[in-house]
Amino acid sequence: MWANTAALKAAGILHGKALPPGNEIVMGADGLAAGELKEPAAYGPVFALTPTQGRESLGMTTGENPVPPASEGDRRADMAALKRGLKYCASLGITSIHNMDGNYYQLELLDALRQEGDLVCRVQVPWHQKNFFATERVDEAVEMRARYNDDMLYSGRVKIFMDGVIESMTALMLDDYPNHPGERGFALFTADQFNEVAARADRNGLQISVHAIGDAAVRRTLDGYEFARKVNGTRDSRHRIEHIEVIDPADIPRLKELGVVASLQPIVGLGVPGVPEEPCRERIGKKLPYSYAWQTLREAGAHISFSSDWPISPLDPLQGMQSAMTQSPIAPDCPPQRQSFMDAAAAFTSDSAYTEFAEAKKGRLVEGLLADVVVYDGDLETTRAEDLARIKPAVTICDGRVTFEADV
Repeated sequence: MWANTAALKAAGILHGKALPPGNEIVMGADGLAAGELKEPAAYGPVFALTPTQGRESLGMTTGENPVPPASEGDRRADMAALKRGLKYCASLGITSIHNMDGNYYQLELLDALRQEGDLVCRVQVPWHQKNFFATERVDEAVEMRARYNDDMLYSGRVKIFMDGVIESMTALMLDDYPNHPGERGFALFTADQFNEVAARADRNGLQISVHAIGDAAVRRTLDGYEFARKVNGTRDSRHRIEHIEVIDPADIPRLKELGVVASLQPIVGLGVPGVPEEPCRERIGKKLPYSYAWQTLREAGAHISFSSDWPISPLDPLQGMQSAMTQSPIAPDCPPQRQSFMDAAAAFTSDSAYTEFAEAKKGRLVEGLLADVVVYDGDLETTRAEDLARIKPAVTICDGRVTFEADV
């Protein structure tokens, strides 16, 4: 994030602040914050200046409920924000959401919206296991699953951040970043720490999804899933890795071997029209052939799921499909990663239903499945890939209920 001087001053970070590893308030030569804030602990104080006072980000930054507890006025303000967001999702033809951070407070608010008739999308909220939590706290995900476990609002998943992002060089790499000797990013979990958490979550029958962008983060995550399988035995766990922006060739077949879902965001890949190539191209360097490797992973037998990573990138699934179908090779020595229409469509629908163990309930237009239907104002199959995002939903139906209808 970027913040101006007034915001930095109001947030109390103009002169910097001690932060956990992997987070940084970039300081200028004058001893004052330059405005660039890397990762949640750095920009959290700025979020706290907003009308919702940063409560919307607690599931990511702390994993805890608001302290002190939210007042009734706070709850109504937060519910109004959630309601606007859900309506926006429905307007884009979205019927199911996987949130990527979580706390009980989010679930309580969503449940309150459901009681008022305003939960217009199915929502999965995970338990967020922070790196400063005791391993035993992952058991709280079991309670979360027990309390919220129906077709509209549900849990049963543990979310973990293994590293940061390439742009700020906080993604964990096996080798030094080009032109930055000794710089390999940051690991938010040690290998032993993650192995313990993964084994405990897996033993409780929980699904795990890990943010892992750099090739070292991907490897550490796969190692943890393999460790969990060794100590608990093999099961249909469908553990996930979110992003996989760079992967080492030796780890590509491990996704299929371990039954891991590659949860990818084609809207942010290099070679996608409209996406800036720098600084990622320079910071990935010689690893470009194994970056944003959607088709390479698919051909290796990995189960692929697509999503948006909103609000980091646009939410519109058709914009995501268009990106997946129009991507160009990053460099002459890079294999093509462009997706077919059917593969891209499945990755946003039936394959994503598989990702949450719901392939027998939703994700396809089949009699007897849940009534989640989107009617578009154009023919998706006959429209040029470059024009796909111009098509808009005419009607969105979730659970048999019209949740959006375009003005005619």
